[in-house]
Amino acid sequence: MKHSYTARSGLACLLCCSALPVLAQSPLTVVEDRGGASALPYYEALSPPPKQQASPSPSSAAVPNAPARLFSEADMLPVRSQRLSPGTEPRRVIQAPGLMPMFVIGDDDRSRAWLAERGAALREMNATGLVVNVESAWALAALRREAQGLTLSPVSGNDLAGRLGLRHYPVLITATGIEQ
Repeated sequence: MKHSYTARSGLACLLCCSALPVLAQSPLTVVEDRGGASALPYYEALSPPPKQQASPSPSSAAVPNAPARLFSEADMLPVRSQRLSPGTEPRRVIQAPGLMPMFVIGDDDRSRAWLAERGAALREMNATGLVVNVESAWALAALRREAQGLTLSPVSGNDLAGRLGLRHYPVLITATGIEQ
């Protein structure tokens, strides 16, 4: 009986593996599309080199091709998070062990005032800033000057908003809570 089971498993594996090339060439089916902005500009900066048809020699595999165009942080701008806006966010407890402190701000007066008020505490806890609404490299640079040494990264906050139930910023997110 064990031999029969192994033979069937081997046949199933063979059939499955032989179907992979067909599946790889089939167009993808979109199951759900919630709309929103394309994330493509964020990934273009990664620009992986095209796959080569022939197997590379050991010496050429060690050095990847450089992208035809260099991308910068400015290529990811503007950043607009439709699910987040400046406003009052209720304080709440979360349980996220190991989460490093981070804060969410935008390029607006409320965020700048919050950053000026909380900057020393944010630096003390080595918090990282996520700038979820910023139009230009110039505006991001101005925020960085006001942040006085804190790390600020432009990112879309829509996913974070959905996962944490956020609607407004500025907020501080730690392993134990969300607060303004």
